Amino acid sequence: MRKLFTSESVTEGHPDKLCDYISDSILDSYLAKDQNARVACETVAGKGEIFITGEITSIAEVDIEKVVRKAIQEIGYDNSNLDMDYKTCKITISLSKQSPDIALGVNKSLESKEGEKLDSEGAGDQGIMFGFACDETKELMPLPISLAHKLAKKLSEVRKNGIIDYLRPDGKVQVTVEYEEDKPIRIDTIVISTQHQERVDLETLKEDIKEKVIEEVVPQKLLDEETKYFINPTGRFVIGGPLGDSGLTGRKIIVDTYGGYARHGGGAFSGKDATKVDRSAAYMARFLAKNIVANGYAKKCEIQISYAIGVAKPVSIYVDTFGTNTIPEEEIVKKVENRFDLTPRGIINYLDLRKPIYTKTTNYGHFGKKYLTWEKIIQL
Repeated sequence: MRKLFTSESVTEGHPDKLCDYISDSILDSYLAKDQNARVACETVAGKGEIFITGEITSIAEVDIEKVVRKAIQEIGYDNSNLDMDYKTCKITISLSKQSPDIALGVNKSLESKEGEKLDSEGAGDQGIMFGFACDETKELMPLPISLAHKLAKKLSEVRKNGIIDYLRPDGKVQVTVEYEEDKPIRIDTIVISTQHQERVDLETLKEDIKEKVIEEVVPQKLLDEETKYFINPTGRFVIGGPLGDSGLTGRKIIVDTYGGYARHGGGAFSGKDATKVDRSAAYMARFLAKNIVANGYAKKCEIQISYAIGVAKPVSIYVDTFGTNTIPEEEIVKKVENRFDLTPRGIINYLDLRKPIYTKTTNYGHFGKKYLTWEKIIQL
């Protein structure tokens, strides 16, 4: 049986990703000075304005406006007529401290209050987190999202390196993979929409994108005469970024995870410190799923971990190997429970999550990057 599956990625200049990057830049700035900072920072971008809101509790002093302008500059936004100018955009900051009601549960877990000897904070919120891995790629990620991220990243690289010097920061990518018996066999469709300066004609742009982006990234063996290419199918993409569309932190959670190939619990990552299990437990779930596959216990694995606010230990752990397991799923769950401390503090310590590492995660997926601690492979 043959079927098609599509995943999407976006460039770092996409308005939502710009907001994610600003939020993670603020988070990293606090963690660099105070590893125990509590940060839940949201960014809104649109029409020459940036609005920062949320809650930050920290002993550190950070020049947030300076951090925001530097982040926008790093993305490449310097033209208010086409997208946004980091030098002149309006920045409004409206932040408060973490709610004392939430802090009660985070500072001391329910288990500790009830007399259990448990050295961990409580979860910063209730929630369900999913992790996933499969053997389709060397990084144990689904092929559609893996290729979409690589193409989106290449778009930014050729822009920043002057290889295609008329590109602007905003862009989106879609990759459709054809599967046969659950194995990827070819690329059916590639869609790329990239912001550009007005001076370039569409045919030149199409040729450059195909030659300098697609052919540099996608393995030739996956392309054939039937592969379809849609490059800037509207014909024009000059106005972009926050001028063309508004941006908001946390609105690209499917791009951030598995491209829709696996389930998602709904919680966003960017701008949140590791006491928020939306982020830390999702990273740990990916680590566990990846190592279940890497250790040969399954070819495909999805794991769910759930938490209650103020409670340290997970409410539940669920493993689904889609019939590809080599040992019983119950045994896999036991291996996880016996080996790992899945309290917020246990995860933070194991994955070393109090460091200012988060701007490295913001773009082109939070998973599949070998330098991240939750991507390491161990003997399970």
